[in-house]
Amino acid sequence: MEDQPQLKPPLHDSSSPRDKEPDNVEKLLKWQEERIARKLRGEYESAVLHLAELVQENLPTPMNVSAVRVEGAKATRDSFLRSLINPQLAAAPSPSTLESVLHTTRRISHILQQTDIFQAVEAKVERAQHVLSQPGDVDIVFKTREKGRFFLNTSTELGNNEGNASATGRIRNVFGGAEVFEANVSFGTKTRRSFRASFTAPLTSDLQTHGEITAFGLERDHTSFASCTEGLRGVKAVVRNGRLHSGTHEFAFESVLRHIGDLAPTASVSMRECAGQTLKSALSHTYILDSRDDRFMATRGFYAKVFNEYAGLGGDASFYKGELEGQISRPIVDGVSLSLAARTGILRGLSKPTLFSDRFQLGGPTSVRAFRANSMGPRANSDSLGGDLYWSAGASVISNIPTKPHWPVKTHAWVNAGRLDAIDQSQPLADNVRKTLMNPSISAGVGLIYRFDPIRVEVNFGVPLVAAKSDGARRGIQVGMGLEFL
Repeated sequence: MEDQPQLKPPLHDSSSPRDKEPDNVEKLLKWQEERIARKLRGEYESAVLHLAELVQENLPTPMNVSAVRVEGAKATRDSFLRSLINPQLAAAPSPSTLESVLHTTRRISHILQQTDIFQAVEAKVERAQHVLSQPGDVDIVFKTREKGRFFLNTSTELGNNEGNASATGRIRNVFGGAEVFEANVSFGTKTRRSFRASFTAPLTSDLQTHGEITAFGLERDHTSFASCTEGLRGVKAVVRNGRLHSGTHEFAFESVLRHIGDLAPTASVSMRECAGQTLKSALSHTYILDSRDDRFMATRGFYAKVFNEYAGLGGDASFYKGELEGQISRPIVDGVSLSLAARTGILRGLSKPTLFSDRFQLGGPTSVRAFRANSMGPRANSDSLGGDLYWSAGASVISNIPTKPHWPVKTHAWVNAGRLDAIDQSQPLADNVRKTLMNPSISAGVGLIYRFDPIRVEVNFGVPLVAAKSDGARRGIQVGMGLEFL
């Protein structure tokens, strides 16, 4: 076969790319797909822009909501849905327009998602279906898919310097009104065994207020700082209102039976006097405000907690307890932040002496570092008896690992201080407070922080700088695991 003659001017090869298309087949297919995708994206963006302009131009159009339908909510009571939806409809302005209808749709969608009942909520506006509907009447339709009602989980957990294995069962939407029943049983190293069963339900249509009834029991091993174990059995009723970012209030009544037993042969006389069974009935109020960007390793924001408790409605305990806690975090330079934290509390016996189960304990890797857990304050031999008045404060400079800012591991340098005392009833309270503030125990050190959701783990090297004679100082490496750190 003879070679084809080469084309010569004025003739030329017309197969050269005209739209920058490649000559390779695979590259050509990829180029074609990208070209189609660009075209579709352009058409989609044009359609969205056109739709937005159309909606914007028609926002003042008179429109009235004829009905609201929630489809797919098979296990949820109609009366509960009406209690959520009707206040949103009543809040709509009059006369109603397309704009107000869209705002109402968004509010109802948001409140439905807040119930934690639905896995998906999709909204659309349709022409009214009622035979007596007027021109301009529409129906708001929500297509929903409910979450599973039953949940069972087994896990091993680490937190607050102890480990445990637990099983949790949960029933969601028990009676069709966003109620939740949850039961948990666990076995651990310090909390040897515990059980908890709670029933929670919303009390208001805006879902800002919830009620909870809890029955609980546990057995704690205190032998690491006191020669005993403690058993608790009780019930608690709580009313909770608000959100963390704007402030939550919690009002509670608790009745709990405590038992101090299993005393070690080396238990002190003071510890033996604490042994036995006591009953506490108490009212409490807790206020929490949290604006931190991260609960475990915040770089900005603040946290505040105020706790007040009164016991004396029956039983053996009669006291007032108040606690105040705060934390503030601020960035210093890129990748480095400063965290300042402080806690304080007071326990005042009213008509009876304070009991071991109600006293404060201080010290440990999640409290005042470089001291053994619960080893600060009044002591009898090897037993930490707890105290009635305490304060603690800490400053930490937290930094990213150089060149690895995305790692969950951070470095920090810290200084902690604190003091725990028993109140001397023979002296004025102001003198007790002054003595506690003027004689702090102080420690400093460096370490690593690891965020291991849902807890924080610290490995620190610390040195006690100032310590009272009764404090259990600990120089060297200390590991802490928990949810809250100083």
